[in-house]
Amino acid sequence: MDFKMKPMVDWYDPKQLAATGIKTVVSTVFGNFADRREMQAALDPGKGFYDYSNRTDLWMDYISDLGDGFNPTYTIASLLAQDHLELGGVLTKRGNILVMGGDEVYPTPEMEEYRNRLQGPYHAAWPKNNEDPDPPGLFVIPGNHDWYDGLTNFLKIFCQSRSLGNWRTQQSRSYFAVKLPHNYWLIGIDIQLNADIDVPQLNYFQNLAAQKLKAEDKIILATAEPAWVYESFDESNSSNKRLKFFINRILKGETEDKTDPECYYKGKNKDIEITTILTGDLHHYSRYEEKVGPNETRQLITAGGGGAFMHTTHSLKEKIKPSEGFDAAFKKAFPSKSESLSLNNNNLLFFIHGPWMVLILGLVHALSFYFLMISGIQTENFYITDSSDSVLDLLSIAILTPSVILLNLLFGVGIFIFTDFKSGNFKTANKITGAIHGLSHVLIFYVCLFYLPVFNANSLSGVPYHGLILFVEMWIVGGLLSGFVFGFYLWFSSRFLDNHITEASSSFKGEDFKNFIRIHISAKGITIYPVGIRTVVKNWKNNGDEKNPRFEGDEIKYELIEEPIPIPNKS
Repeated sequence: MDFKMKPMVDWYDPKQLAATGIKTVVSTVFGNFADRREMQAALDPGKGFYDYSNRTDLWMDYISDLGDGFNPTYTIASLLAQDHLELGGVLTKRGNILVMGGDEVYPTPEMEEYRNRLQGPYHAAWPKNNEDPDPPGLFVIPGNHDWYDGLTNFLKIFCQSRSLGNWRTQQSRSYFAVKLPHNYWLIGIDIQLNADIDVPQLNYFQNLAAQKLKAEDKIILATAEPAWVYESFDESNSSNKRLKFFINRILKGETEDKTDPECYYKGKNKDIEITTILTGDLHHYSRYEEKVGPNETRQLITAGGGGAFMHTTHSLKEKIKPSEGFDAAFKKAFPSKSESLSLNNNNLLFFIHGPWMVLILGLVHALSFYFLMISGIQTENFYITDSSDSVLDLLSIAILTPSVILLNLLFGVGIFIFTDFKSGNFKTANKITGAIHGLSHVLIFYVCLFYLPVFNANSLSGVPYHGLILFVEMWIVGGLLSGFVFGFYLWFSSRFLDNHITEASSSFKGEDFKNFIRIHISAKGITIYPVGIRTVVKNWKNNGDEKNPRFEGDEIKYELIEEPIPIPNKS
């Protein structure tokens, strides 16, 4: 397949931000009116479920948040394509099933982006001399980035019996149920931009629960976001309510007691066990263990390390309280919390990592100076001077120039609106810090306006074009200072206020600390192997041709993030 090797998405490129923002707004506003899932369900009744239960044992791979930069995407794809991986002394097999758990492409789901960032790398990663007589199945649920076009291209790629390398798509809708050996089920749900689950999907799973699920069945549930983490970050987040509704009312069949809103009649499937919930959306590995009964626990695993920028982990809570939706204890993270704090320091170099944003911030300062310059001030009196009185006169004129004040106001308010008001446990501190952040950028303009003329008087005496020189200096010096302040704000917010998790992680486009999950299902139960890659290969070279690429690079070094997690069958 012909494709282009793409770098990591630059989320602070203003052009990229604008394009993604527009698609986000359009998909959010019109998503419910153009929900293609209902049309898909009407046109194609689909299969009730996909049956892999006739195997003695089964291996399954899970990956999420992929299809970004080539280096991490291809590194992960290469590992998934290998016949065997040795993990903790066990020779594990490539998954008979590969599950992609959301956000299969970044930044937006154009067909070209799917081809360059997902299909091309995964086609190239599959060994060309490996004709698998039993090709692995591919099951995919969409994330928010797949939804930005209303699932148009997602349905074309994953719901029309196509191949991705030698992985074969089978589903006809954006959600699925797979019957696994030994009374296990894999269920993948589509939560469509954090909205209520659509009626055809609810009917699909209600029929499955009524006709196929039995009391002794055990379920591995795949969903597109970690509700347990999001509700612990933001008490107003409703992800948990939808997840618990789906588990209790749809899968277990519990019905509400009209005389007591807090109670439920037990449904026919009240004894089924949700052993594991797998998700992505946060681009790291983390595991919580939820207490769901006197002698029953559930694994809550976030494994969003498929290729997108790395999310930090130091803000994860050690304990999620029942009042926050779950009774769950933190077990492991990759990167570790100490490593995450160290990685967060990259934000202090934001003015290097985010050059486009630095240019935009600097341009605001330069335009503020331009408005001052066209207000009628004489160049020779103010632009090159070592007179403190003249500088103070310039400042006094600036704060009385309406166009300058208006731009200052828009700049400061715009930066303040950027504040993450919802996350973390310090809502008042978030607002105060956001206000200080906005004010700081405005003050940078006046600091530059005070010191740059003095510097020019001492260093550029006799140089013409005073106004143009100051305009350029305002752009460059103001931009660098604002870039540092912006990065410091992200660093401080993430480090001390537990907010701006995504903004502080995407700023430095971390390629490393990637992960995926390998699961073995046998008569004894299931064993979960969390696989981590600390450093992805960055020197891939195509030794083939454009039509048949064959990439070679350094050896991929992988490890078990933690000891294998056994979930034995109940005797």
